Amino acid sequence: MRILDCLKQEAITSELNATDKKGILEELAGTVADASGVNQDEMVRVLLEREHLGSTGIGGGIAIPHGKLRSLESLLVGFGRSRKGVDFEAIDGRPAKLFFLLLAPEDSSGDHLRMLARISRLLKDSTFKQRLLTASDQREIYTVIANEDHEF
Repeated sequence: MRILDCLKQEAITSELNATDKKGILEELAGTVADASGVNQDEMVRVLLEREHLGSTGIGGGIAIPHGKLRSLESLLVGFGRSRKGVDFEAIDGRPAKLFFLLLAPEDSSGDHLRMLARISRLLKDSTFKQRLLTASDQREIYTVIANEDHEF
């Protein structure tokens, strides 16, 4: 399964405005809700519940907030970027600038874990991260992800 199987261009925010973790989750969920029709409040609730278990800020300026929703039938991915960075309680203490949001059906485990692993592997590539940070707009971010997703 590829990221583009679950990510619509409309679910990408090229510049997040929020300045804290809750705001970032709300903003990302709003974009994904608009693109998918899934309830934003429900998304935010499960994402916050997951964050209470431990931060999804994985370090290196990256966070992968994720959760499971009963109402979903398939995986959903969203992406957001904050050039300023936001404290996401990452393991290295650095602010997060790149956010991949992942939502999965409540009964899924394999696909959810495979997608988390795929996103994590792609983000280990410093050139890919730099291209995401410097892309000019939503369309260019989508193209950067598409190119890397296709090659990997």
